Amino acid sequence: MDEVVKIVNDIKSGNIKPIYFLMGEEPYYIDKLSDYIEQHVLSEEEKGFNQTVLYGRDVTIEDIVSTAKRYPMMADRQVVIVKEAQDLIRTIDKLDSYAENPMPSTVLVLCYKYKTLDKRKKLSKLLAKNGIVYESKKLYDNQVGDWIKRVLSGKKYGIEPKATAMLVEFLGTDLSKINNELEKLQIILPKGSTITPHHIEENIGFSKDYNIFELRKAIGERDQLKAYSIADNFAKNPKDNPLVVTTGLVFGFFVQLLKYHGLKDKNPNNVAAVLGIRPFFLKDYDVALRNYPMRKVSQIVGALRDIDVKSKGVGANALSQSDLLREMLYKIFN
Repeated sequence: MDEVVKIVNDIKSGNIKPIYFLMGEEPYYIDKLSDYIEQHVLSEEEKGFNQTVLYGRDVTIEDIVSTAKRYPMMADRQVVIVKEAQDLIRTIDKLDSYAENPMPSTVLVLCYKYKTLDKRKKLSKLLAKNGIVYESKKLYDNQVGDWIKRVLSGKKYGIEPKATAMLVEFLGTDLSKINNELEKLQIILPKGSTITPHHIEENIGFSKDYNIFELRKAIGERDQLKAYSIADNFAKNPKDNPLVVTTGLVFGFFVQLLKYHGLKDKNPNNVAAVLGIRPFFLKDYDVALRNYPMRKVSQIVGALRDIDVKSKGVGANALSQSDLLREMLYKIFN
């Protein structure tokens, strides 16, 4: 994120490069940088003649170079944005001749999503020498919560830890999807608000009581009544709670618990770092650690592997989702 801020600040100060090659597995920041350049480099009056948006699937490298070599009309520069440039992966190396000597009056932006260039190749070196090469990397699960807090803080909002966990649990590491949901909440809630699980349940559709986060918590506390109640709700709403996802996340919880048992250094900060969780949630793992000895956790991990295979349709054609969820909980609690 610091690199993104630097690029934006450089553009604001007039330090604009002739080429921006935006690549990587996380499309969120690629879109953000591309949108910023599209909206701010030219004035509204200049955009009509001097701003061009192309799509990789519709053009060739020769088309892009031809457009980039045009002179601006009644402006100091033109902007050429190539979206979905990853569709040009087979011919992208043909850009090296332009990258070697780019038009100083053109700002060429290539959005190369989900892919990266080989940094050893000539094109990568030329782009880095004469422009900006930015790689947008996927965040790890344990980094997304802090990202959510940082984004909301910048917009004068707060968020409760449980609400953060619900978003990460249900939306994963897709920053664009998470940001879209956060923007919905920002329309509804006034600045200065703190987003709660209730806000998420009411406006995004995740139940604060019937979700995988609460299921894992109930399992950790050995609260069988609550765990079976949540499992029954999951079985009635299979589209919202796919069995393969549920078993995978419960399996992940016990693998983390197995790691916790094996740690010599049980300092909270070290445990949180090793397990990949925020320290706030460590108390849930402490409860589970007391309720499930290491030997039992090992047995559960083995049983969950079997349930996971069955959830994918192997050797369990006659079992419903409800039956498999109940079998999973039976093997955990007994």
